[in-house]
Amino acid sequence: MSENDPTYRRYEDGDDEHYDWDCDVVIQGESYICPTYIQRTPPCQNACPSGHDIRGWLSIVRGLDKPQGDKPWQAHAFERMTLANPFPAIMGRVCPAPCQEGCNRNGLDGYVGINSIEQYIGDWARVNNLAFAKPETDTGKRVAIIGGGPAGLAAALFLRRLGHRCTIFEEHSALGGQMVFGIPGYRIPRDVLEHEIQRILDVGGIDVKLNTRVGREVKVEALEKAYDAIFWSVGTVVGKPLRVEGGEAPNCVDGMTFLKAFNDGALKYLDGRILVIGGGDTAMDVAAVAKRIGEVAHLENSERPEAVFDGTGSQSDDKTAERIDSDCWLVYRRPIAKAPCTKHELEACIAEGVEIHDGLAPLEVMLDGQGHAYALKVQPVDWSSGKMEADGEPFEIECKLIVAATGQTGDYEGIDGIANDWNLIDADQSMQVKGKAGNFVGGDAVNPHLLTTAIGQASIAVQSIDNHLRGQAFDERPKVEGHHFNLLQELSQRDLSPEEYNHGPTWGTNSAKWSVHNFENRADADVVKSSAMFTGHFAYEPLNARDEMDVNASNVLGSMIERFTGLSEETAVTEAKRCMSCGFCFECDNCVIYCPQDAVYRVNKHERAMGRYVDTDYAKCVGCHICKEVCPTGYIEMGLGQY
Repeated sequence: MSENDPTYRRYEDGDDEHYDWDCDVVIQGESYICPTYIQRTPPCQNACPSGHDIRGWLSIVRGLDKPQGDKPWQAHAFERMTLANPFPAIMGRVCPAPCQEGCNRNGLDGYVGINSIEQYIGDWARVNNLAFAKPETDTGKRVAIIGGGPAGLAAALFLRRLGHRCTIFEEHSALGGQMVFGIPGYRIPRDVLEHEIQRILDVGGIDVKLNTRVGREVKVEALEKAYDAIFWSVGTVVGKPLRVEGGEAPNCVDGMTFLKAFNDGALKYLDGRILVIGGGDTAMDVAAVAKRIGEVAHLENSERPEAVFDGTGSQSDDKTAERIDSDCWLVYRRPIAKAPCTKHELEACIAEGVEIHDGLAPLEVMLDGQGHAYALKVQPVDWSSGKMEADGEPFEIECKLIVAATGQTGDYEGIDGIANDWNLIDADQSMQVKGKAGNFVGGDAVNPHLLTTAIGQASIAVQSIDNHLRGQAFDERPKVEGHHFNLLQELSQRDLSPEEYNHGPTWGTNSAKWSVHNFENRADADVVKSSAMFTGHFAYEPLNARDEMDVNASNVLGSMIERFTGLSEETAVTEAKRCMSCGFCFECDNCVIYCPQDAVYRVNKHERAMGRYVDTDYAKCVGCHICKEVCPTGYIEMGLGQY
């Protein structure tokens, strides 16, 4: 028996003798320790870099947390999830979902499909034209946001919610950053992207200056004088070149250059074998695009991909009819199983016909008489010893194009004193730029990672910017970051807030109206583990997965369709009900049913709220701890009288 077994409780292996549970329920024993209700962070939220209250909005989807009045539950869920992340339709499509890797249900029958439910809510919000609420106050403070990618856009919304106005300075002709220039358009439909960006701008108080590079069209010193704070969200827009001899060849480019040319509509086809160097998600995107655009034989020099990249040539739509399947190789120096890419993206590339050649370290780009690459020399390597060792003789792989998808870096030309030696920006735990008061940072400029990471860092930075603008000290960051459920706010919304303390004599506090009894919020310090839960309560229920389009080697050429189709309302609700509500009450009634003293009872219906479904009569409680043992979510702790 292990912690992954659904019947796991807190017993030793081998403890399999028959036990009279009826006797246990009747005479379990007594103690001075009584139950209290502890809110903890679920591991899905802890694994999400943006700190989504995932358990919270899944409770809305499944019907536990009902909206006030006639508001649709989808709108209620949208409001909750966009407190942390304003791009649900986008993230539901492209986020690799680390939340699902953290899900406690992986120990039973597999994770909850959080990503797919998020997409459903995001698409519903778009179809029904949901808008963000406009701020009720205006502080008169102004913040300059340098970069209009996911971090910059999220920061703009979060700042407006606090009443601060902002201006986004974007170097390119459109907002979106990696969402528009980096991730292939078939993964994020442009109408979805534009809608979610426009929803943020519609809040008002957000000025946008496109085609404006800070350090060139406007100086940092001018921004420091005109604005009360600066938020740097410049991203990592420059791909790292292939650092081997010959890597400067015109037909040897970086992954960001390749993807931007495709997303701009300039790159329409290749002219022969393409070698994609790398094992990350950018490499997978480059390879997937290569299979979709195919190749055309006998191109003029002005039509070749390298002419498109450097702006000296262009490609015509007329020749797309001549395209054939592209010959795409993915070259990776480590075993492909060790690649950092999302597993699903790798599997999709293989299904679409990308050839995987791992254990090959690039040595040299072989050049012809005109300085163009005609092959890549590689060294077979072995990693069995834990380090890279040569394993055989070097050989050459002929090719027409080499794309190095081996990382990105920032571009700080014209900007002094902000970047470190790695062309990134150093930040403290409050996301303030080290050594530059009033300057804050978030996103890939700190450390290239996921879109959701950039958004989460923007949230932390905005909290610090708000403190800075109000002349307050920065908050000490909690052990567990996130947008945690707030019981007092929930009670206030339902007109159930505790009364003001009367400072009079009180005989006990169990029935006093000026306190929230029997409850403690440890969400900012504690993540609930499956070993603290009664997982045997949950029946095996298979994942309600999204349908995936059958894109394979035979039909990938020219295919720009999305890989996934969204869930229906019924399926989204069914999948949300698989959530085990780790660390929070989901109203199963186990504690009420199994308490032998009838000490645990349901709160009066008109006084209930999320997290306040049951309470304990301590005049009856004998501390037998049965309620804790049968609590599926780990919400009940035998702590009253001990802590």
